[in-house]
Amino acid sequence: MIPILMYHQIGQPAPKGTPFRGLTVHPTDFRRQMKWLRRFGYRGLSMRDLTPYLNGSRQGKVVGITFDDGYRNVFKYALPILQEYGFTSTNYFVARQMDGSNVWDHDLGVPSSPLMSVAEMQVWHESGQEVGSHTLDHVHLTRVSPEVALYQIKQSKKELEDMINADVTAFCYPYGDESSTIRDMVKEAGYLNATTTERGLVRANDDIFGLPRSTVARSTNIVRFLQRCLTRLEDNKRLKKEQANA
Repeated sequence: MIPILMYHQIGQPAPKGTPFRGLTVHPTDFRRQMKWLRRFGYRGLSMRDLTPYLNGSRQGKVVGITFDDGYRNVFKYALPILQEYGFTSTNYFVARQMDGSNVWDHDLGVPSSPLMSVAEMQVWHESGQEVGSHTLDHVHLTRVSPEVALYQIKQSKKELEDMINADVTAFCYPYGDESSTIRDMVKEAGYLNATTTERGLVRANDDIFGLPRSTVARSTNIVRFLQRCLTRLEDNKRLKKEQANA
């Protein structure tokens, strides 16, 4: 079993009562999480780097790290920490909102938060992090026509590839909204994997185009975080021992 972590924003959480406030993890907490992963001997990997472990061709203590939407605060706060610990990650970008904001959230009362520019995304890519697709416009793929859904999936891949001059092979379903038909479209478009918002660890027989993830929220304390990530029996025993001695 392999955990794939799902983050959104890394920054100062919005005031109490703000919708989806919990999806912003403070940079101090993110650093602590990465530090403890390293301390237990785990490597944080992008979907591209995680693939050999998912298909069983490699073995090791690994955790997938993903970010949804391409927020600028991830570039500002998370990238230096990832580089410090030698981790890679995948960020799923909304291709037609580069240098824009989370417009899909505004009707829900979620504050506007800037997204990375093309130049920032290029630096993200050049630093060894992965660029993935989150469609062109962050749409509900099962609520639009099949033609529109396929266009959102295929065209976002093309536009992102043009921006970074490299292949884009990782996809993430906005809102976790998908179906077997949508999964087939993602495969047809040339992606190699896709993540959902379904909770859980990845098992050997899971569909590579329907991978579950573990949400990391503002309120996720370090013990709970490690319980989700540590898949080896000896690591969990060590965690329990450290808890008892704390």
